[in-house]
Amino acid sequence: MPKRTLKRTKTPIRIGFDLDGVLLYNPARIIRRPVKSFKRRFIPKRENTFFVPHSPLMKFIWHLFHKSSVWVADGYDMIVELSKDPDIEIYLVTARFGYLRPDVEKWLRKINAKAVFVKCIINEKDEQPHQYKLKQVKKLKLNYFVEDNWDIVSHLAEKTDIKAYWIYNIFDRQVHYPLKFPTLKKAVTHIYEDLRKSA
Repeated sequence: MPKRTLKRTKTPIRIGFDLDGVLLYNPARIIRRPVKSFKRRFIPKRENTFFVPHSPLMKFIWHLFHKSSVWVADGYDMIVELSKDPDIEIYLVTARFGYLRPDVEKWLRKINAKAVFVKCIINEKDEQPHQYKLKQVKKLKLNYFVEDNWDIVSHLAEKTDIKAYWIYNIFDRQVHYPLKFPTLKKAVTHIYEDLRKSA
């Protein structure tokens, strides 16, 4: 990644990243679009909400599902380099529910998160992911956020002025969105170019 220097500013540029499907490669995310299409066809229309497990059995199943995040995504090294810029602050904001914290902390140690992120935030109160992330984006005053869930990306784009970057999968190719990228590396490369233009 080329060296870049920004003119020192009073307010740092703040960039947020989701965990699963963004910082961590998760092959299981490819089924998200087919599952959503199935729900729309066979389940009565309802308010746009995410499933929140409550029973021990569903929490166990949800825990297994998150085990599908198998390795650090290509492009994480570019985030590490960005974090060294004194005019940039990097945040990790995951909607993983509170009971999944032990697994999240294992990953945070593996990616040396303390040296990269100003703060790592977990959805401790099991809030609806789209509402939770909207709240955190506003609270942290993020300028960019990289997310793999289209419902969350579209919610952020509608409710804020943030540059919400979407990492899509093969089933989402037909969805038109200006800031969509197939990989973390390509998304971060675009952020880098956007920062260089504004420097």
